[in-house]
Amino acid sequence: MDNYLLLARSVTYAQRMQKVLDRAGIRCQIFRAPRTLTDLGCAYAVYVAGEDLTTAMNVLRRSSLTPVKLFFNHQGTYQEVGYDLP
Repeated sequence: MDNYLLLARSVTYAQRMQKVLDRAGIRCQIFRAPRTLTDLGCAYAVYVAGEDLTTAMNVLRRSSLTPVKLFFNHQGTYQEVGYDLP
């Protein structure tokens, strides 16, 4: 299943993102970010299903929460992507 990894700057920031998305009815989960994706040390990320990305990004934007980076995950392979909100 394809999903997106929203890289957070700290575990607390990832928890805030998760809380806001949960309240909006968007299923997500916090994970430690793979070391290959960040130079931040112990970074955390929030995984969101591919079909929920647009809604999730809009919800986060309205809450003034922005991921540090955004990665597309296809079968364990990550590709950094940009995201422009409409």
